Amino acid sequence: MQNKEWMLVPLFNQFIKESYSGKRTKPDGSKIKPQSVKNYEYVLKHLVNYQLKTGQEIRIRCFKGNNQRQFKTEKNYWRKFYEGFTHYLYKDKQCFDNYVGTVIKTIRIFFNWLVKEKGLAAGNFHKNFYIMKEDVPIVTLMPDQLDFLINNELFEQGLNKSLQKSKAIFVFGCTVALRKSDLFSIRFTDISQQAGAFYLAVKTIKTGSSIRLKLPAYAMQIVEDFKKTARKRKTVFPPIPPSRFNQQIKEIAALAGWTETLSKKRSRKGVQIEWKRPDAGGSRPAAEAYRFCDLVSSHTMRRTAITTMLMLGMKEHVVKQLSGHAGNSKSFSRYVNLVQPFVDTEMDRVWGRFQYAENGALAGV
Repeated sequence: MQNKEWMLVPLFNQFIKESYSGKRTKPDGSKIKPQSVKNYEYVLKHLVNYQLKTGQEIRIRCFKGNNQRQFKTEKNYWRKFYEGFTHYLYKDKQCFDNYVGTVIKTIRIFFNWLVKEKGLAAGNFHKNFYIMKEDVPIVTLMPDQLDFLINNELFEQGLNKSLQKSKAIFVFGCTVALRKSDLFSIRFTDISQQAGAFYLAVKTIKTGSSIRLKLPAYAMQIVEDFKKTARKRKTVFPPIPPSRFNQQIKEIAALAGWTETLSKKRSRKGVQIEWKRPDAGGSRPAAEAYRFCDLVSSHTMRRTAITTMLMLGMKEHVVKQLSGHAGNSKSFSRYVNLVQPFVDTEMDRVWGRFQYAENGALAGV
């Protein structure tokens, strides 16, 4: 196989096929999730389009031995590929750091598969492909905002039937801390009654974690309301296109009066960019900042549930158990959004200790 040359795209197609069929598995032997393989297809599409732009096929040259000249040639080839391909994603496709990082991570997974599973001596140059990351802010409802959606009957009556359904699903999601995919997969049979209390028991799609939590009365009432119109549907909530659901909960937030201005920033190559709200047609940026309601999305549900539990005093290890996070989870912190008013209150409490009393002593010390 010395100096053997392969074309990347056909190999990437094989990588996708084996991921779909189950021939390629996770390290623990479990099957690759269909959504993950779908993401591989998006990456392949980018690679094909990049080839069309450059007019050159991306090749993989296998070699063995200690040929320093060939080593430097390959190292330089893949360095130029990385620079050119990421430039294409940033400039031509207007991608942000998180998405570019996800694409590059997939390419690194593909190369690991080539080397470890297919035995191609393609080198380890892919390990130099840097994965960019960014912390994308996700708005979180304060407890009083969630309470408003749960208990304000006048507001409820002012919504049309479609918005009422989306509000109910949104409130339920802000309570149980499940991912959207898990939320819409809940079946009526996943809910059981024990000693007068109702419990939801599910196994998450993404991580396979088993979660069991007690449902408050208002959440169980939401389930009962949907059950009345379910007919033969086995899932609690009817399927709603993601774009429609996101648009409806933004509309609900706007009707609730949550229109204060918020800054929205994204990063490209680590540089923060202030993002403006698009106009009604979405064709060009408008000279308007985003409002709170514009940034509410399905991601807000899980973030709100986790943050609310913590803010109201639930122990962190209990919250992790309910949200399906491992005890040592590094991703847990990105769901914890201690929103500003709560942080302000805590800051006032701490710094208030340094106010001098009349006798010159520190207050509270």
